[in-house]
Amino acid sequence: MPKPIFNQERCKGCELCFSACPKKIIAPADHFNQKGYRPAVCTDESQCIGCALCARACPDVVIEIYA
Repeated sequence: MPKPIFNQERCKGCELCFSACPKKIIAPADHFNQKGYRPAVCTDESQCIGCALCARACPDVVIEIYA
């Protein structure tokens, strides 16, 4: 099962990954990172299909997909 990993401290909350995800399972976190941004998180890892579209959309290379 694919597992998306987000480097939350590098995320600037641009939300590009939100619209890139075909399953719509990426959302802003309930907390802020050290830079003051709400980083992206996967809301339901069991629904992730491992397409990596979110990772490709991220300008800061914050997301990695592990199989």
